Amino acid sequence: MNPRNRNIIIGIIVVVIIAIAAFIGFGHQTKANKTVNKTVKIGIMTGTKEDDSIWQTVSKTAKDKYGITLKFTHFTDYTQPNTALKNGDIDLNAFQHYAFLKAWNKANNGDLVAIGDTVISPISFYSKSLKTLSDIKEGGTIAVPNDASNESRALYVLKSAGLIKLDVSGQTLATVKDITSNPKNLVIKELDASQTARALDSVDAAVINNNYAVTAGLKKADAIFTEPVNKDSQQWINIIVANKKDANSSVYKDVVKAYESEATKKAIAKAYPDKSTIPAWGLKLK
Repeated sequence: MNPRNRNIIIGIIVVVIIAIAAFIGFGHQTKANKTVNKTVKIGIMTGTKEDDSIWQTVSKTAKDKYGITLKFTHFTDYTQPNTALKNGDIDLNAFQHYAFLKAWNKANNGDLVAIGDTVISPISFYSKSLKTLSDIKEGGTIAVPNDASNESRALYVLKSAGLIKLDVSGQTLATVKDITSNPKNLVIKELDASQTARALDSVDAAVINNNYAVTAGLKKADAIFTEPVNKDSQQWINIIVANKKDANSSVYKDVVKAYESEATKKAIAKAYPDKSTIPAWGLKLK
């Protein structure tokens, strides 16, 4: 081969190799940049160390497996996270169950949707002065959450405990107006959910959401009655929620996958060995 031609061919090969290397490098850099820029803001309730440990596990999975950085906005009561999501202040939230979302959408003309399941925390009935249900006296005062879905849930707990009867089906929100039988003439005191634990000093008993019970230092063993988990519990499963327009976001779906993982399941079991909170995805309710 003519030395001149050979040099030309070698030069062309070198240029091609450099071009390919540059293209591959650029591709990797672009992919890396996209990974670095995937940040999702999630609204959650100001939680306990147990809840924080679960979200730490989810964050690690999201980062390691999907290249997503989770940033959290903490709220102190149930009235805030859905409004923040609707207004675009956060990308997702994870604090409510199906019944709460349904009631909120109806009351606020919202179009928020569930995109994944998280946990279910059976709600319990607590008292500082009573040891058993039979200790509840005639005319006793019972505190319940005052938002539509959690008040309904609390009334179902009282129904399951045999204290009242309701004229509604298991998938319908109940109010005090639906009480058809109240043999002990119990006084139902409606309070903000965050205040039910504090009310224990001034009422005979209270139905308290699990997160507020834990914050107040109440243990499942302290409860005088706990909500059963059965086929009627679907509406009480906690969820990850997005705006309807974002429901099919691949990034948000990956956040759900990061939550619905074996690592998260183990973290929940470690945080709540008493099973006061259990994984809800794939849960078979009978």
